[in-house]
Amino acid sequence: MAGVAAALSLIFLAVPAPVAHGQSTAPATTQAQPAASPAGGTAQAVPQAAVPQTAAPQTAAPQPPAQGTQQSTSTAQDLEAPTIKIQVNEVDLVFTVTDGKGHFVPHLDQSAFGLLDNGRPPEQVFRFMQETNLPLRVGIMLDTSSSIRQRFQFEQQSAIDFLLQVLHRNDRAFVEGFDIETDVAQGFTNNVDLLDQGIHKLRPGGGTAMFDALYSTCKDQMLTLREANAVRKTIILVSDGDDNYSHALESDAIKECQRSETTVYTISTNVSPSKDKGDDVLSAIAAATGGRSFFPTRIEDVAGGFASIEEELRSQYPGTSPPRLRNKR
Repeated sequence: MAGVAAALSLIFLAVPAPVAHGQSTAPATTQAQPAASPAGGTAQAVPQAAVPQTAAPQTAAPQPPAQGTQQSTSTAQDLEAPTIKIQVNEVDLVFTVTDGKGHFVPHLDQSAFGLLDNGRPPEQVFRFMQETNLPLRVGIMLDTSSSIRQRFQFEQQSAIDFLLQVLHRNDRAFVEGFDIETDVAQGFTNNVDLLDQGIHKLRPGGGTAMFDALYSTCKDQMLTLREANAVRKTIILVSDGDDNYSHALESDAIKECQRSETTVYTISTNVSPSKDKGDDVLSAIAAATGGRSFFPTRIEDVAGGFASIEEELRSQYPGTSPPRLRNKR
């Protein structure tokens, strides 16, 4: 299809199979070295005590191995741990297709576009679905720190409008605010009225522990989800990106989002003419989790970021391709 580009996000999940004690799942090309063993003849023999000539003939009692022989054997076994090569079954790809003007293109067959991973096509696509309306599990994270006090009302209203538009029958969402602590004002529900009430319960004030909030949200809300069918897990993070209170690092929060297979979209509340450090942080989080960042030039345009996210969520294609091999020790 002419003029169509594909943007994709990758989530790699490798789960090693259990390995029985003393066995290795290494491929045939990897040889595990046997550990030294006295029974195998690799350890030196220990001399027996001499028997005097005048003593009555008798069988000399065997002496125990010299002290330290068994210890050195165990050490050799520990040092010679085999290298195990593990292959996961498949890698899920979630991507969007846009035309030359940047508009999303739904309802395409796999043959209508090309798919590239770092500039290279996957070896094979095992499964492709035209399902662009998978049930959503959405988390709205609103920065309630004192730094966004003057902009908080626009955040609240934009989030409510988004939920009214995006939630369908099989979708669920939760809302939370964060400053130095995380406040889940309403857990997962399909009831927009309850979500509205939860958003209006939030009050701004305090410092900003954004990394802590994102880490705990992915760990406690997204990673614990148990769904019988496929769903799309997404967090929309509305903040200026300036963290001044977290114990977790930015990398910790990103890894937990990836572990829970959650895409993070970020909307900046910094409406100054130039980007600052917080905007760079928001961009990094979104890029690492397969989402996008939005930088409104006016606080009133925060709603536009929510609208763009809604359109993208309903225009994504899921697919599955083979993974790359990785060596693990």
